Amino acid sequence: MRRLIVNADDFGLTAGVNRAIVEAHTNGIVTSSTMMASGRAFDDAVHVAKNTPRLGVGCHIVLIDGEPVLDARKLPSITSTQSGNTRFRDGLKSFAIRSLAGRIDSGQIEAEATAQIRKLQAAGISVTHVDTHKHTHIFPAVLKPLLRAARECGVKAMRNPFGPSKPLLSAELLARPNLWTRYAEVKVLRALASQFSTAAKREGFITADGTLGIVVTGALDETLFRAIAEIIPVGTWEFVCHPGYNDNDLKAANTRLLESRETELRVLTMPAARELLARNDIQLISYRNLVGAD
Repeated sequence: MRRLIVNADDFGLTAGVNRAIVEAHTNGIVTSSTMMASGRAFDDAVHVAKNTPRLGVGCHIVLIDGEPVLDARKLPSITSTQSGNTRFRDGLKSFAIRSLAGRIDSGQIEAEATAQIRKLQAAGISVTHVDTHKHTHIFPAVLKPLLRAARECGVKAMRNPFGPSKPLLSAELLARPNLWTRYAEVKVLRALASQFSTAAKREGFITADGTLGIVVTGALDETLFRAIAEIIPVGTWEFVCHPGYNDNDLKAANTRLLESRETELRVLTMPAARELLARNDIQLISYRNLVGAD
């Protein structure tokens, strides 16, 4: 059996992203989403989620490229002050270096993650699962306090951010040189996969077998979607996507994904996407199904 959760990240980033996620759910194959507690369109996302009851909603924990929910002055290991504004330290690479060097305080990670989850719950969102912006929980220094935070909040499912050994066929990679660097980075980081699995199982968390779509973030089109769908392994997998509208609000947001979001929306809502999954005997489920909430 092959099951697939199609999760749209960045719920709450902008009203246009919120609208696209709902369209990709209502008219397409998106089954779950993860909401940003500090997103500029958070209130709109909460309203939209409450009017879209079949969409599973989790928490998209943000630890880089944004603002914390807690007072940033209480989070010196993960924030910095620039031009008088205190925000998360921008940039995944510098975050990764400090994380692997033991320069991030686990207590601060746990406190901020707890605050973000609690904010969704206080707004009336039944949080089905957690993941992280730019997959920062691949690093053990983030994973362990994140597991504690989620458990404290009563959340028992988490994204497994590690993909299969072959997320794409070699022919597709050869045809897309722009994906080579991303593929190499993902390949190197798979060395942390066993630590994730061990920690998640020890804490009793429910996860998918892995994640698809990370390598093609920002480049997803119909051809790549077909290529991924046709080689999904047996088991339960999550496909990560970022639908949205490239409007003025998105241009003002701190994101590199602009035009690609509209392309993803077209892919996720094309009738051929659902037909392709059905033809390959892939069952669409949500995180709500995974944790037995439905």
